[in-house]
Amino acid sequence: MGGEISEVDARFWSDGLAGLHERFAKRFARSESRESALAYMRGLLAPLERKNGWTVAEEAGHGGPDRIQRLLNRIDWDADGVLDDVREYVVEHLADPGGVLIVDDTGFLKKGVRSAGVQRQYSGTAGRTENCQVGVFLAYSGRLGRTLIDRALYLPKSWTDDRERCRAAGIGDEVEFATKHQLARAMVRRAIDDGIPFRWVTADAGYGNSKGWRTELEQADVFHVVATTRHDTVVTRWAMDHRLHDLVAGLSRQKWKRRSCGEGAHGPRIYDWARVEVRPWHRPDRRHWVLTRRSITDPTKVAYYIAYAPADTTLNELVAVAGARWAIEECFQTAKGQCGLDDYQVRRHQSWYRHITLAMAVHAYLAVLRAQQLEKGLDPLERQTLYR
Repeated sequence: MGGEISEVDARFWSDGLAGLHERFAKRFARSESRESALAYMRGLLAPLERKNGWTVAEEAGHGGPDRIQRLLNRIDWDADGVLDDVREYVVEHLADPGGVLIVDDTGFLKKGVRSAGVQRQYSGTAGRTENCQVGVFLAYSGRLGRTLIDRALYLPKSWTDDRERCRAAGIGDEVEFATKHQLARAMVRRAIDDGIPFRWVTADAGYGNSKGWRTELEQADVFHVVATTRHDTVVTRWAMDHRLHDLVAGLSRQKWKRRSCGEGAHGPRIYDWARVEVRPWHRPDRRHWVLTRRSITDPTKVAYYIAYAPADTTLNELVAVAGARWAIEECFQTAKGQCGLDDYQVRRHQSWYRHITLAMAVHAYLAVLRAQQLEKGLDPLERQTLYR
């Protein structure tokens, strides 16, 4: 989002949250809960070292955390309805017919065993197995900006097989086990059903290696560039299954093109790229490719993608979509660092969704505000001068 938010920025920007909050005020039956939701969002945006019930309540001028805790745990309000309103807000301000939907998950480190979905499991955030919760997310990335637009808490089988434990954490008996792939597929289907304007879907190999999901996207004629593993197989022009590694190993030097797939923290992300057409029985106006990315400093480091797109799609377009996947990592970094996405102390299933939804609303607001700055030709790094 262009650097850390200063105290001047945060207090100026928090005033504008009221407009977004007004969009979903109808989701709260009582004025107290409506006011608490706005106070919570402002607290999530405020430059607090930790953003929990106590610190957010203090920022709001409350005598204690009771109102914030009631908002997250007890008062009746519709978090899914709020998310619908946030998505409409994102579409209104960031819609891009060439937009990309991005699937990924992130971990939330937790202590104990009572928080919904917590167990020792792999966390991509930590890069190792930790005691954590895992949330699966869908991001929207377009020409004007990127933000998170859907979420689901992954519940391992150790939870869904223990209904008493589930009930203690507020997980209804109707909630069944779903893999991360299934959660991701459901979010993409919702985006399609809701008419979110986009052209592409992308994901890392943890999701892209699912042939079932790739087939589902293709049957819906959803263009995609998804990462997969070197051991994945495809049907080639000669109607034979080939491992991707073997298919790419014999490519000539002329097939590789040096391209940037977007800006990184240290400048352009530059790799060597190549593609091989596969699947001979496609529609005449569609093509399938294996797309390959190779490090320019270590040629043994190779990544693989499966692409389905219009026949006239260029290599540069495929590279750009593959590179768009990093946008969700930037969303996670900003949402955690500036919007309190991972600063919560709730344990119940419903409470997780409520906190995450309001943090996503704050993140969407920042994304829209940044887009408005860019449209005015303003450098986001100059915003402190602007707001003084």
